[in-house]
Formats: sequence, structure tokens, C-alpha cells
Amino acid sequence: MSILTKKKGKHIRWGRVIMAYIMLLPGLLYLLINNYLPMYGITIAFRQLDFKKGILKSPFCGLKNFKFLFVSGSLGPIMRNTILYNLVFMVLGTIFAIAVAILFNELQNKVAKKFYQTSILFPYLMSMVVVSSLVFNFLSADSGFINNSIIEPLTGNTISFYQEKKWWPFILTIVYLWKGIGFSMVLYLSTILGISKDYYEAARVDGATKWQQITNITLPLLKPMVITMSILNISKICTSDFGLFYQVPRNSGAIYSVTQTLDTYVYNALMNQNNISMSSAASVMQAFIGFVLVIGSNMIIRRISAEDAIF
Repeated sequence: MSILTKKKGKHIRWGRVIMAYIMLLPGLLYLLINNYLPMYGITIAFRQLDFKKGILKSPFCGLKNFKFLFVSGSLGPIMRNTILYNLVFMVLGTIFAIAVAILFNELQNKVAKKFYQTSILFPYLMSMVVVSSLVFNFLSADSGFINNSIIEPLTGNTISFYQEKKWWPFILTIVYLWKGIGFSMVLYLSTILGISKDYYEAARVDGATKWQQITNITLPLLKPMVITMSILNISKICTSDFGLFYQVPRNSGAIYSVTQTLDTYVYNALMNQNNISMSSAASVMQAFIGFVLVIGSNMIIRRISAEDAIF
């Protein structure tokens, strides 16, 4: 092959690749602007922010901003709520998402598939403000559907849901599953659709029932996706859905002990004290804990099953 032919071949290959890089450019710019440039603000967590002086010229105060979270006496219950809710969401969310994905995969009617797909995905696309309004319409003591149509006709009394904290662990869990299960279901369904049909045909020839096919083929082949999603969820175990824990309970002080998480606590403190440095310190702490948990969980998975580890 002549040198000219080699150069021409390289030029053709580069011409094919350049279009892919051009298409990738908007996403890279968004990633840079939205995810990396704001990291400059991490320094706020270690400074006594003075708007007149700017970020870099504000006095350095070390770990003073982190002390607010520890000396306030509220960190324990808040972290308990944040971690326990995330653990419940992670376990139940995985179980329900896999179950719905398997059931959806068994549907044969195209009209039914479109109907259920829309019904399951629609809540995920809804704003949390709309979800909060829907929940209020169900739970309101004066005009809520549950009180007016079910509880009052049966008992003659009403329940003040926004004043009684015992109901909210269940309410928040139900709302989370109802809203978020659609997105998780799509991820698991895409994995199920990627499983070769030959496995199921061989199982049917051997006389395996549908349940045996699910337990011996579908679930084992879903393990890599479950592990990946679990690691991603573990990384966010110290963060929470702000809309779910702030807007749905309507920031009711009577139920703070079971609805307040680290994010809502920092937001309320920020609104009351206007302390941006403290808010930044809480975000840095969340990011650091998430980073440690991801590295730790991946190391454990690598020791148990190296092929399923992310890195």
C-alpha cells in the first residue's frame, strides 16, 4: 500500500470521527458549565463570605462553617431521617421497579403496553409542585378526598395529616414510589429486553415454568444493573429529594421530626440566617460522604464479584 493511500485512509477515518465529536460538543459544554465550573464555589465552605470582597478575597475560616451542623444538636435526627428514608427508597424502589419491568415485559397487547407505559411514566414527568397539590387534595383535613369520602363517613372524624407525624413515613414512601418507579422501570426493562430469547426458549423446552424462568434467567442477568443502580443510590444516601421532603409536607413544623432531612434543614437555616457559607459546607459534606461510600461499596463489590464492579 502506497503512502498516499495510507494518508487518504487516515483522512477518511478522521472525517467520519469528526462529526461524532461535533455532536458530542454541546453535551461536553453543558457538563463543563453545569457540573465543573460551579466546583469553584466549594471554597465558600471554608470562607466567611463577604459579598463586598468576593469569594477569593473573603477571609478563610477553616472548618468553622461545618461546626453549625454539629453544634446545633439537630444533625443526629436529620441524618437518621436522610439515611433511613434513602435506604427504604433504595430497597423498595429496586424491588417494585424490577417487578413492574418484568410484568410490563410480559404484556403482549400493544394497546395495553402503550396505556400502562404512559400511566407509569407520567408521574415521573410531573413537577413536584403539582404532586404536592395532588397530595394536599387527598390529605387535607377540610377538603381532602380521604377525609371527606372515606374517613369521615365511616368514623365521623377527620385526620389532620399535616399535624400528625406518624403517617408521614408511609405517605412519603408511597409518593416516592408512585412518582419515581417509572424511570427505574425503564432502565430495568431495557436490560430485560437485551436478554437473548434463546435462554427462555431453551428453558421452555426443558419444561421450566414462567416463575422458574424469572428466577433462573431474568433476575440473575439483572444483577449487573441492580449493582450499578445500587452504587449510584448509595452515593446519594446523604442527599434527599428536596421537593418530596419540603413541598409535599408543605414545610409543616409539627412533623419536622419525621420529614426534615439535611437538605430541607439547610434550606430553612439559609432562609432564616442567610448563611450561604453554612449551606455550602453542608453540600461539601454530602459530596464527600457520597464519594467515600461509592469508593467503599465498589471495593466491596470488586472483592465479591470483580466483573460486576463499576471500576
